[in-house]
Amino acid sequence: MTGATDRLSRLLAMVPYLLQRQGVPLADAARHFGISEDELVEDLELLFVCGTPGHLPDDLIEAEWDSGRVYLGNADAISRPLRLGIDEAVALLVGLRTLADVPGAGDREALEGALAKLSAAAGEVVPVAEAVRVRLDAGAAEEVLATVRAAVRDRRRLHLRYLVPARDEATERDVDPMRVVSLDGHWYLEGWCHRAEDVRLFRLDRVQQARLLDADGTPPPQARARDLSEAIFVPAPDDLLVTVELEPAARWVADQHPVEDVEELAGGRLRVRLRTADPAWLRRLVLRLGGNARVVAPPELVDAVRQAAEGALAAYE
Repeated sequence: MTGATDRLSRLLAMVPYLLQRQGVPLADAARHFGISEDELVEDLELLFVCGTPGHLPDDLIEAEWDSGRVYLGNADAISRPLRLGIDEAVALLVGLRTLADVPGAGDREALEGALAKLSAAAGEVVPVAEAVRVRLDAGAAEEVLATVRAAVRDRRRLHLRYLVPARDEATERDVDPMRVVSLDGHWYLEGWCHRAEDVRLFRLDRVQQARLLDADGTPPPQARARDLSEAIFVPAPDDLLVTVELEPAARWVADQHPVEDVEELAGGRLRVRLRTADPAWLRRLVLRLGGNARVVAPPELVDAVRQAAEGALAAYE
């Protein structure tokens, strides 16, 4: 993949270079790009079948090198710098402004420099981009988010009053912060929880109070950031254990959510056991699946799902 990427970059640079140096010797051109003459000829053979999308064969790039010198033609359109359309410029500006608000987004100076250059080049679309706001703080109290960011920045320990939906209980925790991330429209704090003696992910809209402590917040050596590329939720042993029966149309639930065990039933059905920190989430999932899912245990969740379903049916009537 890297070789293909490098070659594409070389080809894009090669077109304007050769257009401005008609008749350049093969050896000189190859030396300029740090490749052999045979590799240069292979690149020219590829350019020979390239052109702007959707056009006729007569619009392909013309390349000649039989004489030992390189001549290129019919490539002026490709050699011109690309220009962003209005919608592309707005999308890029909005994305950069949003990224600038994300803690730990990388090189802040480079980000602000790119934003300034793009704003200057975009000109008339800047007011449109400024009118667009992407909210990444859905549900999180502003003061909580600010306190957590400060803790990450200053390596200070945090004291959290955190709501555990599965038990409808507010817990007190001291946390050494590691990072703040935005996932699926919610802010999360990842840190070493001294109560659990392990790394935990805290959803900030469930933090009732966050207070900076006069203690070093550097996580212990065994603390490792989790891979959040696939699943946010990793069940904890004290989360609510639920048994659900799935019809064939809902078997995907067992593939897309962490389950403790899976039992095959007649007719392609499944019985799965999974843990959830938020019974409301599971209730919404079962209702969304309609008749393709049924909660078997625990009894209190069975009753809650039944009441929610009856309420939804009553609303239709």
